[in-house]
Amino acid sequence: MESTVKNTTTAMAEIMHMVVDNYNELVEHTKDPTVDSWLLMSSPWPVFSILACYLYFVLYLGPKIMANHKPFQLTGVLIAYNFVQVIFSIFLAYLPFQESAFSYLINNACSAHRTAEFSRALSSGAWWYFFAKVTELLDTIFFVLRKKQSQVTFLHVYHHTITVIFSWVYLKYIPGEQGIVIAFLNSLVHIAMYTYYLIAAMGPKYQKYLWWKRYMTWIQLIQFCLMVAYMLGLLAYDCKLPKALTLFFVGNSIVFLFLFSDFYRKAYVKNKPKVN
Repeated sequence: MESTVKNTTTAMAEIMHMVVDNYNELVEHTKDPTVDSWLLMSSPWPVFSILACYLYFVLYLGPKIMANHKPFQLTGVLIAYNFVQVIFSIFLAYLPFQESAFSYLINNACSAHRTAEFSRALSSGAWWYFFAKVTELLDTIFFVLRKKQSQVTFLHVYHHTITVIFSWVYLKYIPGEQGIVIAFLNSLVHIAMYTYYLIAAMGPKYQKYLWWKRYMTWIQLIQFCLMVAYMLGLLAYDCKLPKALTLFFVGNSIVFLFLFSDFYRKAYVKNKPKVN
C-alpha cells in the first residue's frame, strides 16, 4: 500500500513538473516582437471573425442560398485559384531551403539555441504558411457555390478550421523549430493536391489524367505518419524544444490519421466491389 502511494505521488510530481515546464516554455519563449504588427496578428479577433463567417456560410447561409439557385460553374476561377495555390505551395516548400532552415535543424537538431536572424526567418515563413491556410478556406466556399455540399464533410471543415487556428497560435505565441518540418511536408502534399484540383477544373477531356485520385489520401496518411515519427523522435531524444508544441503536433496528427483513414475506408474500401 505504501509503495503504491509512493509511486502515485512520484507520477503526479512528474506530471506537475511537465506542466510547469510547458507553461514556462510558453511564457518565456522569445519570438520576433514585430509579429504583432503583421496582418491579422495583432489580436485573435480578426481570425476568429473570419472563421465565424466561414463556418456560418459553408454550414448554413451558403447551402440555404444555393438551395433554390443553379450551381455556379466557376471554371475559370477554379483554374486560376488552383494554379495560384500550386505556385504558393511550391514557394512554401522552397522557403526552408532559401533560409537554410534544414541546415540549421541538422546542426542544432535538439538545441534550444536560436539566432535572432533565424527567429525572424522562422516567423516570416510561419506567417506565409498561416496566410496560405486562410486563403485555403476558399476551397469550401467553392464547394458550396458549386452545390457540392457532400464534399463539405466534418473532416474537410475541421481540417481547414483547425489549421487556421493553430497556425495563428503557433506564430503568435510559440514558433518552434518543429513547424519547419510540418510546414514543409504539408506544402509538398498541397502541391500534389492542388495540381489534382487544377487538372480536374480543366474539364472532362483531362479526366484521364486523374487516375491517381485515391492515392491522394495515401499521400496525406504518409504525411501524418512522418509527422508523428519526427515528433516522437524529438521526445525520445529529449530535445530542448517546446514539448507542449511537440505534444500538440503528435495529438493533432493522430486525429488526422484516424479521420483520413476513416475517409479512405469509406470511399475506397467499403464500396469496393467484391470479387467472387
